Amino acid sequence: MRCPYCNEDNTQVVDTRENEEGDTVRRRRRCLACDKRFTTYERTELQLPLVVKKNGSRVDFDREKLRSSMMLALRKRPVTTESVETALDRIEEKLVQLAEREVPSDRVGELVMRELKKLDKVAYIRFASVYRNFADVDEFSDAIREVKPAKRRSTDK
Repeated sequence: MRCPYCNEDNTQVVDTRENEEGDTVRRRRRCLACDKRFTTYERTELQLPLVVKKNGSRVDFDREKLRSSMMLALRKRPVTTESVETALDRIEEKLVQLAEREVPSDRVGELVMRELKKLDKVAYIRFASVYRNFADVDEFSDAIREVKPAKRRSTDK
């Protein structure tokens, strides 16, 4: 594995861990040239469907693009990278389970929103505001109501 800092080929695995589902291996590595540490993930390569964009074009599913969109929504939020990776794994798993050659980008967006809703409510609202292209404050209010727990009524006796 090549070091992302100095591009040296000579790296050493320091720690290896499997995730709870057993489908991803996380490896901590150390570069023997510059002594910096970095993390790599090893997972089974799956046949993912093509994503059909709104304009009708078709593109390969891009996990990195999805990760960067989620990380943008999660910016400055208390969510671990490992949690994001697990969410991405679940999205990929659902796409594979669909067993379709193509999937609309809207479907992928809905899967992302479902995962963000579990991870962080603020990130969910951030992503939804861009994804759903909110036009006014009422649409923001509706999205906030989706994630806000219902208030309990106090009963007077």
